[in-house]
Amino acid sequence: MTIKDIRELSSADLAQEEAKLKEELFNLRFQLATGQLENTARIKEVRKTIARIKTVMRENDK
Repeated sequence: MTIKDIRELSSADLAQEEAKLKEELFNLRFQLATGQLENTARIKEVRKTIARIKTVMRENDK
């Protein structure tokens, strides 16, 4: 998800997307701990997307 796509979402959609990504991150970390994770780069990608969403949410608050 690009920053352009994120900026087009409403506040409710941003919160929903953040919750979905946090759940995915939890599952990825669980898979990593149990040795089932194949694509370790996905963890970094999800973390960056969450940060982008939080940044846009903070910008919208101002």
